[in-house]
Amino acid sequence: MHENVLFPIDLQHEASWRRALPEARRLAGEGGTLHLLGIVPDIGSSMVATFLPKGFEKKALADMKSQLDGFVADNLEPGARVATHVGHGHISETILKCAADLGADVIVMASHRPDELRSILISSHANSVVRHSPVSVMVVR
Repeated sequence: MHENVLFPIDLQHEASWRRALPEARRLAGEGGTLHLLGIVPDIGSSMVATFLPKGFEKKALADMKSQLDGFVADNLEPGARVATHVGHGHISETILKCAADLGADVIVMASHRPDELRSILISSHANSVVRHSPVSVMVVR
């Protein structure tokens, strides 16, 4: 089993965690810690940010933390070794930074089925994490 299992999820898309959560829990086992990571994407443009209400990002981060805590309460057994983390920024970069900061032994992610056009034009987050991660990555489909 692993001491620190990083499990990035998108709470708005059940497909990002439904099948991968049991694998992440299995890898953490009884003695490891499951680290759930929710990410608030970077807005990406200062011009767009000017149209958002003051404190938007701070509120979004607090909302994500609250939603992650609710997810844990609803989907994991009481007493499980679970920690929730909120990241902010580019998805794959945030996952890799969090993995390094936590000393993750493994990263567990869900991924959609690849299609040729998408894999040529757009690099998926899972693909980017797999290519750049210094630790093992389990991709669950």
